[in-house]
Parts: sequence; structure tokens; C-alpha cells
Amino acid sequence: MDDTYDFTAHDIGPDIDALRAALAAHGITLPTLGVDPLTLAARTTRPPLVALGNCNVATVRRMAEVLRSAAGG
Repeated sequence: MDDTYDFTAHDIGPDIDALRAALAAHGITLPTLGVDPLTLAARTTRPPLVALGNCNVATVRRMAEVLRSAAGG
């Protein structure tokens, strides 16, 4: 069974850039947003995970505010 990762089929860079831009449009920055290095290094056919990373409490509050607003609440 070939369980190698196909980089051309799962380029998640544009997805990360789109999320970064969407967050920035709401004044939110996740400094360590990126590709999870452990899943990137794994030899698998699944795409790597996105690491949302750590953030301070002010960022958490802003994210919660934006999500509540988007949900209509």
C-alpha cells in the first residue's frame, strides 16, 4: 500500500492564506497560524493539519465576538 503524501493534491497554503486574510478583515491575528509540522512530515495520503496556534486572551475574546456576530447572536 502506497501511503505517501502527494504535495500537489493537497496544497493547503492557499487555504491558510485565505483564513489569515478573513481573520485580518476582523482585526484578528493568529501569529503562529500555519501548517502543523508533524502532520506535514508524516508519510500519508491525507493533507496536513492546520495549526491555529496559541493566542492571547484579547484575541480569544475578539474571535468569540466575531463568531457570535456571524451566528446572529
